[in-house]
Amino acid sequence: MKYNRVLSIAGSDSGGGAGIQADIKSISACGSFAATAITAITVQNTLGVSNVHAIPNQILAEQIDAVLSDIGVDAIKIGMLHSSETIKVVANALEKYQIENVVLDPVMVATSGDKLLQDEAIRTLKEVLIPKVRVITPNMPEAEVLLNAKITNQTDIYASAKQLAEKFETSVVLKAGHLLQDDLIDIFFDFEKNELLELKSKRIDSRNTHGTGCSMSSAFAAFLSQGFDLQDCAIKAKEYINNAILAGADYKIGEGHGPVHHFYDFWN
Repeated sequence: MKYNRVLSIAGSDSGGGAGIQADIKSISACGSFAATAITAITVQNTLGVSNVHAIPNQILAEQIDAVLSDIGVDAIKIGMLHSSETIKVVANALEKYQIENVVLDPVMVATSGDKLLQDEAIRTLKEVLIPKVRVITPNMPEAEVLLNAKITNQTDIYASAKQLAEKFETSVVLKAGHLLQDDLIDIFFDFEKNELLELKSKRIDSRNTHGTGCSMSSAFAAFLSQGFDLQDCAIKAKEYINNAILAGADYKIGEGHGPVHHFYDFWN
């Protein structure tokens, strides 16, 4: 018997709601085996991030090598990458091991609107890493940075998903959560089939939305590792994160924005 294996390359969240911790939970809840390579250690809780310690790039490279040379993977999920050098380390590993099933959550913009990557690192992400991945999962502010254009409404989201896919030659999940409507439509543009898929949901009234981007992209990678095609992965990942937000809405954990309920299908 063999596990469906996913490697998460991302930062650690001491609060357990986002980053590597959310990735492990989501990948596991969706039925795959999670391995990790940690890019940074963050000091954070439900109220925010107070400090970040970057893992040396040599150690990051060795973590990735340790997993890929022994355990192997069926898919990789990439999250927080804090510098051009870190991005190049990850890109080199993808090249070395010829990994095709790669989902990149381009973590570039904080909830506050502040850029988390400097301009040089954003250029490296665009030019060196994105061409090597199969799917990217930006939210609206991140898509704006990638396209250098504003996205203000649902019509923009349709057009922007297609523009991103064509610009970077990769499939795109463009998330609509920053819009204010009650009816949300994320867009999946399948670059390989040149098809657009609507992922509809109702807005859920909840403070517990910390780590939704990490969790959704990890779920996508989990389903990819199991052999589902891209559009099925998009549908199943959207269903998973929507149910996790809904199930976690009434919980109280911490004084700020809590996590989604990753294990809603297993906990009573």
